[in-house]
Amino acid sequence: MKDFILKKCLGIVKSSYPEYDEDTLDEIRYGLEAIYLSLTKFVVILSLAYLFGILKETIFLCIAFNLLRIFGFGLHATKSWMCWVSSSLIFLVFPYLCTIVTLPKTIAVLCSLIFEINLLLFAPADTVKRPLIHKKKRIRWKIMVGITGLIFMYLIFRTENTLLQNILLSAMLIEGALVNPFVYKIFHLPYNNYKTYCYSTNIN
Repeated sequence: MKDFILKKCLGIVKSSYPEYDEDTLDEIRYGLEAIYLSLTKFVVILSLAYLFGILKETIFLCIAFNLLRIFGFGLHATKSWMCWVSSSLIFLVFPYLCTIVTLPKTIAVLCSLIFEINLLLFAPADTVKRPLIHKKKRIRWKIMVGITGLIFMYLIFRTENTLLQNILLSAMLIEGALVNPFVYKIFHLPYNNYKTYCYSTNIN
């Protein structure tokens, strides 16, 4: 099914943009495959979350996490099955924990501060397949993920809703782990991949 859909989509792209070379088409193919895998994975996880009675919590965590992920980037699983396992654990186990764990406000705020410092230190983090070679963009993304983290901290401080507090903390914890160089080292993956690329000083 995946190959059939990708072939059809690439056929449409080729007919619409005949000037695209093979390198460009390879990039598009990679992007389409990532979208397909993300959508199918998302449907399966949401279906399981519904069966387990944590659909609302899973959706809220997905939204909060992706608000940080879109600016912070970070580690990706190197194999499809690893992606399925890690995504299922993150978006099924964490939402469940959010429903049963209650942290004192002081502890929650302190944790959010630690997670925010971690994001400011290490985000955005890239991968071998997607090195973040543009310095100005890296700075912009660091500012954006920092601001998003500060908003999460403020909401954690102000809210009396334990579920919301736990979801925001979980999102900060997960994204913080995915950009931390220690986690990269655990999985034997290179960190700061953009440093291995030679590029001129006029790239921005």
